[in-house]
Amino acid sequence: MAVRFPIRGDQKLIQIVDAALADVTRRSGDWLACRPGCTQCCVGVFAINQLDAARLQRGLRKLEAEGPARAAAVRERARDAVSRLAANFPGDAARGILGDSEECMEAFESFGNDEPCPALDPQSGLCELYEARPMTCRVFGPPVRSEDGLGVCELCFQGASSEEIAECEMVADPGNLEETLLAEVEKRSRKRGETIIAFCLAE
Repeated sequence: MAVRFPIRGDQKLIQIVDAALADVTRRSGDWLACRPGCTQCCVGVFAINQLDAARLQRGLRKLEAEGPARAAAVRERARDAVSRLAANFPGDAARGILGDSEECMEAFESFGNDEPCPALDPQSGLCELYEARPMTCRVFGPPVRSEDGLGVCELCFQGASSEEIAECEMVADPGNLEETLLAEVEKRSRKRGETIIAFCLAE
């Protein structure tokens, strides 16, 4: 059953993140290699939260109305991915929720690293759910700070110094709006924990 989605709040979050991306794109110039058809960030699974999952599911429902064949292909790729990944899923494979134990987190480091995203159209190299993509996808490429330091896509900022990279740091959500919206979605869905895109879109 579809969870009532915080549309206005999520639209505001996306506007904030998109504005931050536009600013960092201007500051980065040619150092930012991200272009339509580049699929560097579309191969290998990564964790998404329940807000991301709800947004993706809403995006897939919209695609089903606008392009049923394309949506069916996305769902088929997602189900195929789940069948490949379920046996070694580091968590609750029945619910698609990643485990948060140290053992599960260690296992996730080498889990599904060669798995293409089911939203990726293998022919065009474009994302079928681009407008509904997770926050990780929206901020991948520019320098973004995490607990491990300032990270960038390996294709971007070739030849840039550490200082030049730092000058282009992207602060995507300074007011932590995502955290508020995530709490709202988790409360409505009664579903907590992180998942991956394939399990989200295979439902």
